[in-house]
Amino acid sequence: MKTEVIRKNNIEVAVINSDKVLIKDVPSALDLIMTVKYETGCTNIAINKEAIVNDFFVLSTCLAGEILQKFINYGIGLAIYGDFSKYTSKPLKDFMYESNKGKDIYFQPNVSLAVEKLLGGFAPN
Repeated sequence: MKTEVIRKNNIEVAVINSDKVLIKDVPSALDLIMTVKYETGCTNIAINKEAIVNDFFVLSTCLAGEILQKFINYGIGLAIYGDFSKYTSKPLKDFMYESNKGKDIYFQPNVSLAVEKLLGGFAPN
C-alpha cells in the first residue's frame, strides 16, 4: 500500500494505491479508516478500485452499503478511482451517479478527479 497526502486550502486527502485488496469486508474497511487516520491525520481518502474486493461492486451483496456507512459514520470522505466501465449493472451505475452528486462518497475515473472531489472542487497542484 502506497499512501501520499495531498494538502490544499487546509484540506488533506490521503491517496492510497494498492495492488492488494485492502477492503474485503467491514472489519478491513474499519482497519483502513483507523490506520489512515492515525498515520496521516486525514479524514478524506482516495483509493484505487483494485484495492476493494469485487463483491463491493455487486450491490446485491449489500457489502457496499455496509462499508460506505462506516465511512460516513466516522466522518471520512471517500473517493474510489479507476476504470468502472466493466461494470454493466444499471443499479450500480445509478448508485455511483447518485453518490457523485453527494458530498461524502465519490466514484471517479482517475486519481486527480477523485482528489479534486474530496478537496471540494479545488484542483490539486
